[in-house]
Amino acid sequence: MEKIVVIGAGVAGLSAAVRLQKLGYNVHLYEKETQVGGKMNQIKQKGFTFDIGPTIVMMPEIYQEIFTFCKRDPEEYIPMKKVEPMLELFFREDAPLLFSSDLTELTKTLEAISEEEAQGYFHFLADIYKRYTIAKKHFITQSFRGFWDFYNPKSLYAGLRLRTFNDAYSSISKFVKDDRLRKSLAFQTLYIGVSPYQGPSLYTMIPMIELFYGIHFIKGGMYTLATSLDRLFAELGGNRHYATAVEEIVIENKVTTGIKVNGEFVAADAVVCGADFPYAMEKLIPDENKRGKYSNKKIAAMDYSCSCFLLYLGLDKKYPESTLHSIYFADDFKKNIDDLFDDGVLPSDPSFYLYRPSLMDETLAPKGQEGLYVLVPVPELSKYQDWSPKATKGFRDQIIHLIKERSVFNDIDEHIVMEACYTPKEFERKFNAYYGATFGLKPTLAQSNYYRPHNKFDYADRLYFCGSSVHPGAGVPIVMQSAKLAVEELIRDDNEAN
Repeated sequence: MEKIVVIGAGVAGLSAAVRLQKLGYNVHLYEKETQVGGKMNQIKQKGFTFDIGPTIVMMPEIYQEIFTFCKRDPEEYIPMKKVEPMLELFFREDAPLLFSSDLTELTKTLEAISEEEAQGYFHFLADIYKRYTIAKKHFITQSFRGFWDFYNPKSLYAGLRLRTFNDAYSSISKFVKDDRLRKSLAFQTLYIGVSPYQGPSLYTMIPMIELFYGIHFIKGGMYTLATSLDRLFAELGGNRHYATAVEEIVIENKVTTGIKVNGEFVAADAVVCGADFPYAMEKLIPDENKRGKYSNKKIAAMDYSCSCFLLYLGLDKKYPESTLHSIYFADDFKKNIDDLFDDGVLPSDPSFYLYRPSLMDETLAPKGQEGLYVLVPVPELSKYQDWSPKATKGFRDQIIHLIKERSVFNDIDEHIVMEACYTPKEFERKFNAYYGATFGLKPTLAQSNYYRPHNKFDYADRLYFCGSSVHPGAGVPIVMQSAKLAVEELIRDDNEAN
């Protein structure tokens, strides 16, 4: 193989393109938008700068690894600072909880509840760390081509040791009894779009990773990662085709031969697709006979993650300093979750997340002002569709009222000088997210590991996939790992062919 086409300049596509270019391939990266980044994108208005999508840097070593792989100093591309304290959790009736990755500070927080709860919490962390190391070795860093890659004694034994059959909340409840602590460990499954009452217990590793490895902030915001990967790709001699939509992945006799752009065929020795997998199946491989089991009916019937409602608010005032990241829990957290995943309604009392990037980087807002990023989990579009201007404004007003009522932003409505909004409709339209699902396919047991779409396509040679809807799953570091696995699969095929 010599010429490789990569589709999509989101973080997965950029990561794959950089790796392949470094390995000596002639890589052509296609992106339908003028800006790189996909969901890792940026809004700049009236002196305010906002990340559109991801905001929390976990597992910084994975962010850095791709730069060291290319013999570059990560600090020159993605300078990071550790965030301390990590986050604060707010409850309507109970005292807030402040979480630190510093062991002494964390112990103080836990012992203030009780020594028994502290003991249970640390016991939980030890248990999930052990399971995490198993998952990392046998599943997260491994791709699955065929039946025997998964159904072998080694993998099956590792799977049993993971004890994945309990849901996240039940698993946590065995260790801690305090409701606030349970919520603090459970809510992070929403980072990958699955209910803590339904998602496999393994996903409780997310708060463990935060505590053990810390949360970080990239100077300039998350978008710096996307632009730095783009810069690195150009430095390595990569070919960029932006504002250029791919119309079709061309497959002939079960072999991928290239793509169609502007109605014309572009030949390639292999294609790596970073577009959302369900979208790619339906739109980029229009002939259902060339997709194996992934018919339109099958794609529509798969389980999808929740979506998000996002507000980006520029405020002509600085508010009292608090944590960079904060979560405000609904009174009835279980009902809030059921609204999202089971009942398909907008929550009447939603949980929400606030992010204040200008606390870490003053250049992200005009002097004496600040930007506020507001995220509210909402159902994906197959469950709830009414995002008309009237409905959107109604929900927006509801969220503003909650922010005024529950946070330091008690007069926020008087100080908004810039505002932008993303609904599931924007995720569907701008990022080709199927059903507007922010995190792609839901990581249920039936859609994880071997059962998740593979990095090497099963039904046509020389086609590879990366991104949140394929193995190993959603979240920036995991998506970057997905790109690494797709590249490894391509290299394996190339070596075998030679």
